[in-house]
Amino acid sequence: MSHTYDLAVVGGGAMGRGIAETAAARGLKVAVIEISAEQRQRALAQMRGSLEKAIKKGRLKFSSADDVLPNIIWAESLSAAADAALVVEAVPETEALKIDLFQQLDALCPPDTILASNTSSISIDRLAAATRRPEKVAGMHFFNPVPIMPPVEIVRGAATAEATVAAVKDLAERMGKQAFVVRDRPGFVVNRVLMPLINEAIWALSEDVADAATIDSLMKLGCNHPMGPLELADFVGLDICLSILQVLERDLKNPKFAPCPLLAKLVAAGKLGRKSGEGFYQHER
Repeated sequence: MSHTYDLAVVGGGAMGRGIAETAAARGLKVAVIEISAEQRQRALAQMRGSLEKAIKKGRLKFSSADDVLPNIIWAESLSAAADAALVVEAVPETEALKIDLFQQLDALCPPDTILASNTSSISIDRLAAATRRPEKVAGMHFFNPVPIMPPVEIVRGAATAEATVAAVKDLAERMGKQAFVVRDRPGFVVNRVLMPLINEAIWALSEDVADAATIDSLMKLGCNHPMGPLELADFVGLDICLSILQVLERDLKNPKFAPCPLLAKLVAAGKLGRKSGEGFYQHER
């Protein structure tokens, strides 16, 4: 079956717009589905700014963002997903929300459409089980900021067909990404290794071993990390870190993943990092 779009992205937040921008810059035809008109306008403005910056720095060989943006159409209805070869959801990291979305997409999309999730921790098997096409469901976990970060974790569920894995990997590579196939286990690879590191840094802070800047400086200089763990937590979002740690603790049934109480306290207070203006550091919004 021929499709109008190479890719449909559900959600116009930071990850969704980054995925769409990256695909469009590689010549792919993309539909972005975002119900909020305000968010659509914000995402388009941020996309334009990101593209112009990449062009100015020589990362993209275009004369302006207007060479890329016509590859993207904006839609407010999920029905646009029916015209795409592959749909990737980038909605908030809530399992019930994602399951409901996968059920809707399954009902809307032709049988040959691949359904992918940008989830950072939720089980692909559970999402696949909500559909009548589990063999065509996979994870496609990008990293923020998507236009700059090279890897994508391609997550193979228990029922994911080999052809689906190959198609998702091919799309990631067409987007200029380095694709790595991993199995559907809690946190996949990156977050399973990263989140305990961030959590331990929060424990060190809460136990007054050192202040945040000292912890981050030592990790950057001592481990050659480009960003300290607390700085990175603010960048990712403290609510996202908390959610992933809770999933790891629950699904792996291992107390070593239990979130530090300080993390839960900051999230409860609405201190989520860069997106709220305050986390372990103060940020301009």
